[in-house]
Amino acid sequence: MKHRLLQHAEIPPLFATELNTRYDVYPLWKEADPTAFLAQHGHEFTGYVTSARFGVSEATLAAMPSLKVISSFGVGTETLPLAAAGARGIAVGYTPDVLNDCVADTAFGLVMDVARRFSAADRFVRRGDWLKGQFPLSTSVSGKRLGILGLGRIGQVVARRASGFDMEVRYHNRRPNPSVPYGYEATLESLARWADFLVVVSAGGPETRHLVSAGVLQALGPKGYLINVSRGSVVDESALIEALEQGLIAGAGLDVYADEPRVPERLLALEHVVLLPHLASATHETRQAMAELVLENLDAYFSTGAVRAAVAHVA
Repeated sequence: MKHRLLQHAEIPPLFATELNTRYDVYPLWKEADPTAFLAQHGHEFTGYVTSARFGVSEATLAAMPSLKVISSFGVGTETLPLAAAGARGIAVGYTPDVLNDCVADTAFGLVMDVARRFSAADRFVRRGDWLKGQFPLSTSVSGKRLGILGLGRIGQVVARRASGFDMEVRYHNRRPNPSVPYGYEATLESLARWADFLVVVSAGGPETRHLVSAGVLQALGPKGYLINVSRGSVVDESALIEALEQGLIAGAGLDVYADEPRVPERLLALEHVVLLPHLASATHETRQAMAELVLENLDAYFSTGAVRAAVAHVA
């Protein structure tokens, strides 16, 4: 008999096919009234499949008294009720490492784009403006200073990418990492003041909300660029828009926003900002690897009682 799983949101077709082959999966996202469905059927499910974007609410968790495992598609954990899950002994799996390269590639692609203005130059050609004159000069990347907020798995890959451009790298974490060769800045403001490019790859959640503040942006200065491939909540979006409009920083490359998929009109109007639709991990290869790890987490739990890639519970 197959284990019964609840699926929170629509997932890639290949992943859905394999998931449904192995398990008895019910698509909660198709329910007009999920709360009423859970009140009647929540006790039937032992597993829950979700994503970093949607997570699991504590109310949903409470409505599933038989739940044993959560398997999340992504690395963000701020939408997962880790303390409540830990209190009930519910295993929580996620998909670290398999998306490091693609997210780092996106971060460095944004570094290149905001500095060299490739997207803006593409629009310049398409508008026919090249017939009227030359595109303005841009900023070089090679040999510049790259600051990284959050030197975790992805941050360290970004740092390695920077070495190919002869960039000096420094970082800011809650504490120094003695195993890395990069310089540590004790405050985010000092890192921003030093950097030509400030790349945000920290975790989301309440602890990092608006960590990139108006003061940090002021420290980054009129020749500095902000890159965010983390979570929109880490940056004070209103302060960022003000800084961009007033020329307090040189530009920004953004893959994430405060209220996705809604992007502020004021950001859309700015030529020195590159805007991506939260696609950092969105390649066929990476999404396939993430899907496989979601399945491996479920398979491992139901065969051994432990997921392969576990999120640490919060006490």
